[in-house]
Amino acid sequence: MKDRNAWWEARQYTPEMLAQARKALEAVRAGQHVEQALHQYPDPKGGYLAKHTLVAVYRQLTESGEWPADPALLERIRMKPVRTLSGVTTVTVLTKPYPCPAACIFCPNDVRMPKSYLPDEPGARRGLENEFDPYRQVAGRIQALQAVGHPSDKIELLILGGSWSAYRKDYQEWFVRRCFDAMNGVDLPSLEEAQAYNETATHRNVGMAVETRPDLVTPAELAWLRALGVTKLQMGAQSMDDRILALNRRGHTVAETQQAVALLRAGGFKVVLHWMPNLLGATPDSDRQDFPHLWHNLCPDEIKIYPTQLLATAALMEYWRRGEYTPYTTQQLIELIADLKPGIPRYCRVNRIIRDIPSDNVVEGNKRTSLRQDVQAEMARRGTACQCIRCREVRGQKVDASQLRLENTIYPAGEAEEHFLSFVTPDDKIAGFLRLSLPGPGSPGTGMADLAGAAIIREVHVYGQSLPVGSGRHGAAQHAGLGSQLLQHAEQVARQHGFARLAVISAVGTRQYYLERGFERGALYLVKKLA
Repeated sequence: MKDRNAWWEARQYTPEMLAQARKALEAVRAGQHVEQALHQYPDPKGGYLAKHTLVAVYRQLTESGEWPADPALLERIRMKPVRTLSGVTTVTVLTKPYPCPAACIFCPNDVRMPKSYLPDEPGARRGLENEFDPYRQVAGRIQALQAVGHPSDKIELLILGGSWSAYRKDYQEWFVRRCFDAMNGVDLPSLEEAQAYNETATHRNVGMAVETRPDLVTPAELAWLRALGVTKLQMGAQSMDDRILALNRRGHTVAETQQAVALLRAGGFKVVLHWMPNLLGATPDSDRQDFPHLWHNLCPDEIKIYPTQLLATAALMEYWRRGEYTPYTTQQLIELIADLKPGIPRYCRVNRIIRDIPSDNVVEGNKRTSLRQDVQAEMARRGTACQCIRCREVRGQKVDASQLRLENTIYPAGEAEEHFLSFVTPDDKIAGFLRLSLPGPGSPGTGMADLAGAAIIREVHVYGQSLPVGSGRHGAAQHAGLGSQLLQHAEQVARQHGFARLAVISAVGTRQYYLERGFERGALYLVKKLA
C-alpha cells in the first residue's frame, strides 16, 4: 500500500499526547483496566485519549523492537473487536452511480449514489467521500482498521452499489483490479497479474461478494464472476409472493429467484438473500406465511432481513400519501421477527436485521437501527432462541479442539443435496464449518469444465478473532487444524456418494491453502481427484 503509515500522520499525534499514551499503555500492560488507564492519563489537550492512540503507541514500540509483540495486549486495546471476530476482516466498497434495470418502488433515488443507497449510510458515505474510487476506498479502510488494532491480512471484499451485473464489464474488471492493487500495495497492469500477486500478498483476499438480481444470473455471468474472483452473491429475493413482487415493481418472479439460486449453487457460490417484510400489499400475518418459503427450495446460506423503510425519495411515498401503504410500527416489527427467527435453520447465518439508514431519512415507521438487539430482548423475554450461525459463533470464546463434535446437517436444496459440516462446542457454539454441495441429476448446468462430475465445496470457515496468516494463539479456533479436518470429512462424504472429483470455489487469497492440501489449479476453480 502506498504510504502505509499515512494513518499515523493523519491522526496528528503530538509528542505530549504520545508520551501520555505510553504511560497509559504501560499501565494496561501491567494489568490495569484500559478505561482506568485512559482516565488516569488523560489527553494533554483535554478530555480522554482514544484507544486508537494506544494502538499507535503499541505499534511504534513493537515495530521499533523496544517492546516484543504482545497479541493479548493488542486485543485489550483494540477498538470494536467484534468487527473481526468472525475470522476475517470485511472491507466494504461502493461502485459509482449507474442506471439500474429495475424500478422498485421502495428504493431511494439519490442521483449522487448508486441505486438503493443513501449518502449518509456509513459504508456508502465512505464511497462518496472517496469519489467511488476503489483503490482509495480499500486502502483507506485497511489503514483505518490497522490504526485501531485490527488485523488486515485476511480481507473479505464486499462490493456494494445497485446491480453489479448491470455495470459495463470493462468497469467491473477495472474496479476489481484496483481493489487488488490496494490490497497488494503495488499497481499491476492486468487483473490476472494482480490476482497472482495477491496469492502471497500481505493483505490477501479471502472472499469477494457482489450484489445482483435474479433475472441477471446466467451461466455466462457465473463464469465471468469467477474470472473476477467472486465467491459470494448477494441477491434480493424480497418476497416469495409474485403478487407482492409485482405490486412493488420488482421486475422478476419467484420462479426466476429459484432458478438463479439453483444456478448459483451449481456454480459453488455462497448465496445471500435479502427478504423484506412490510412491502406494499403485505401484512404482518402474510409476512409470517411468506418467510418459511425461503427454506423450501432456496435454502440461502445467509440472509439479510431488511424491513421496508419509507424514504422521501422512493416512489412508495406516493402510495403512503394516498393512504394505500402503512409502515409497521417498531413493536410490530419486533414481534414479527421474534416470531420468525427461531425457525431459521442451523446452516443459515442472519447477517443483518435492519438497514443502517440514519433515522432522519425515515418518514414514518420504525426508525431504530438497534432492531436486532430489540428482537433478542423480546426472544429472551419469551424464552425462545435462534439457531442461526451468527447466534452460535464462538467469536472470542476459547476452544478446546478435543471437546468439539462434528455435525453433518443434510438438507435438500432444489436438485442438490447439501451437507453442512460443522465443529460444535459442548455448549452448541460453532467453531468452524464447511458447505459441501452434491449436485443431483437435475441440477442446472453451468458449462464450466472444472465442475463436471464434481462435488463442490462452497465455503470453509473457521471462527474466532481474525489472526495473521501463519500465527497462532492458544485456545483460538483459527489455526487449530479445523479447516483441514473439515476438508478430509468432505472428501469422505463425496467419495461415499460416488463422486470422483472435488472442486472448491476458492478466493484468490486462499488458493495457496488448498494447493497445499492436494488441490490443483483448474480454469476457474481448484480441483482434486478423489482416490
